[in-house]
Amino acid sequence: MTYSDDLLSPGYEAADEVRWVSEPAKRSGRTAFARDRARILHSSALRRLAAKTQIHTAGQSDFPRTRLTHTLEVSQIGRELGATLGADPDLVEVGCLAHDLGHPPFGHNGEMALNELAENFGGFEGNAQTLRVLTRLEAKSFTEDGRSIGLNLTRASLDAAIKYPWGRETNQNKFGFYADDEDIFNWARIGGIENRKSFEAQIMDWADDVAYSVHDVEDAIVANHLDLNFLKSKTDRTVIFELARLQYVDASDGEIDAAIERLLALPYWQLNFDQSHTSLARLKNLTSQLIGRFCSAAESATRKQFGDGLLTRYSAELIIPRENVIEVAVLKTLANLFVMQREGASEMQSSQRELLTSLGAVLLERDGLDLEPWLAPSWQAASSDAMKVRVVVDQIASLTDTSAVTWHKSLTHNRS
Repeated sequence: MTYSDDLLSPGYEAADEVRWVSEPAKRSGRTAFARDRARILHSSALRRLAAKTQIHTAGQSDFPRTRLTHTLEVSQIGRELGATLGADPDLVEVGCLAHDLGHPPFGHNGEMALNELAENFGGFEGNAQTLRVLTRLEAKSFTEDGRSIGLNLTRASLDAAIKYPWGRETNQNKFGFYADDEDIFNWARIGGIENRKSFEAQIMDWADDVAYSVHDVEDAIVANHLDLNFLKSKTDRTVIFELARLQYVDASDGEIDAAIERLLALPYWQLNFDQSHTSLARLKNLTSQLIGRFCSAAESATRKQFGDGLLTRYSAELIIPRENVIEVAVLKTLANLFVMQREGASEMQSSQRELLTSLGAVLLERDGLDLEPWLAPSWQAASSDAMKVRVVVDQIASLTDTSAVTWHKSLTHNRS
């Protein structure tokens, strides 16, 4: 392990820019974090997100976000918010670009299927898989003994991508690394604070919440799944209270109701959408204004507590006003209620989970013969059922929605 020859970013230390495997000096003029950003932009894992589900199944229509377009929007939001707070914008963008690299086909629905497949062997979690992609699965750098080290990002960049800085033993549902990746996780967390995300990761997390809450609602409206007039009914709001509290925020009915009233009172809030060019423009203005509202609030609250200057790594925490947290939760709830729980969605999601479960069973049954060549060495080195399941999970998680369906059709047809 050596320190970087790149330009040192203001507000950061040399230890933040160290890489697991030393690299020869390259052309000057870039920071280590700018180099890391470029590595993710050029990665195959990022490209695959173009055909992975965000909230609507990828490829079904042209307007809704894919996992890639969502990631790019998160990156733009996070980069600008980070820059206003004095964090290195390239470093924040690294965390944002990386945050969904570990997500499997069919979004969170696919996560459920892979978690069941690996339940007895360490489970599956999209954020833990992201660390695995960055440090093991993406092809770029290797140790002297031939072990893949993934993109060989700097310590601070890996830490910026760690949304849950703890293992499965702490939280079965949300965790940041698998047992066999604990060494690189611990290395990335040197200088950190136990169970606390770095400042850059906190910005990434809020940018993610803002992007998908606002944009998933926009997609739902354009797809005619959601009519915002629903919010005007006091009676209908009870279902929002219950789902928001169950899934997204610990808040009273009164707090959630007040958040809805604040949203309805915004001068740019659009209740009627008719697919016209004008209404599309108004809807776009709504999304832009909401993003500005949520980011400006976090910037102001954070500056108020931590003052001016460069805020980096563990020198500050992102402060998000509770009112805005609840407003974002309301938007998430609307997308959940009208898209993820729309008529026919449950049957489709069940079918997708069954497909991934079946695909995993076939790959294991055929003793890894159908794995892509880049995973063959990992399969050959697997000396236990747990290791074999992990290789199969790595394979399935890397697939797009389309390739998962195609693989399953081909393998099950050959099987019959």
